[in-house]
Amino acid sequence: MDKSWIRSDRRSKQYEEGVEQFISSCLQNIHVDPNLIHCPCCKCINLKKGPVTSIREHLFFHGFSQNYVNWIWHGESAENDRVNWSTNQDPTDDYHKDFETTNMCEAAYENYTENPEAFVKVLEDAEKPLYNGCKRYTKLSALVKLYNTKARHGMSDALFSDLLIDFGDMLPDNHNLPSSTYDAKKTLSCLSLSHEKIHACSNDCILYRKQYKDCVSCPKCGLSRWKLTKKNIEKKGVPAKVMWYFPPIPRFKRMYKSLETSKNLTWHKETTRVAGQLRHPSDSPSWRLVDHMWPDFESEPRNLRLALAADGINPHSKLSSRYSC
Repeated sequence: MDKSWIRSDRRSKQYEEGVEQFISSCLQNIHVDPNLIHCPCCKCINLKKGPVTSIREHLFFHGFSQNYVNWIWHGESAENDRVNWSTNQDPTDDYHKDFETTNMCEAAYENYTENPEAFVKVLEDAEKPLYNGCKRYTKLSALVKLYNTKARHGMSDALFSDLLIDFGDMLPDNHNLPSSTYDAKKTLSCLSLSHEKIHACSNDCILYRKQYKDCVSCPKCGLSRWKLTKKNIEKKGVPAKVMWYFPPIPRFKRMYKSLETSKNLTWHKETTRVAGQLRHPSDSPSWRLVDHMWPDFESEPRNLRLALAADGINPHSKLSSRYSC
């Protein structure tokens, strides 16, 4: 699609036709809800969503954001960009991977509701190419891919920093890849999910919450809630032990933000069972028993069924291992 109209006068015929072509392109894209289109005007800069009438009005009053070059928020097809790719870059599935990164950014916007201006930096990283002319990866999508590799293989921060430096030397000049783990984590912090720090007894007797919220010592073993110095002096306000709690519901919401993951989460409902084959837990008698006992829960395919693992749990310190998750 010709994007030259973006820089033309908002009162011109060319700009008016360009706006209509843009909206038409959005409506043809299956990934875009007609009532929840990201507004690319200079005021909203894709941070807010609205219906077609609102988008059209904003584009005429505020103008189209000229920093929004690659229309990743509006599902710009990889087929349209193929002609702009160099001959040594073949079309791959990387567009879909980048669309997954876009979904993560959209989900991360919930963390910036009180400070939407800070989200502009996130958008820039999501749109900024890894280096000039790169069509496969943006700065953010490349970091997500590399950091997933770090986590999967248990790389240390020092090793990952060396990898970033060496990989950066192989890229063209003026690339946008960070050169240290610290900078990488700083960039990826926009995708992080909320967590809660809860004070705990040093002997894992209790958590200082609910009825124990205001306690200064453990009611079961008597140990102080606060950290002790070498001279056994309490550091009031400094907990002896802290448990990091990661609420599961925000993570489930993030999983459903991803188009690919959401398909996998509802696969059991949308596919036909094959008699005599156990392909998924939904084919088991236990799954069907849950469906029979709680039909309201079964009627919504997006409901998640969680299983609890007992590995490592030592609640009464009866096992030889002192560790307890």
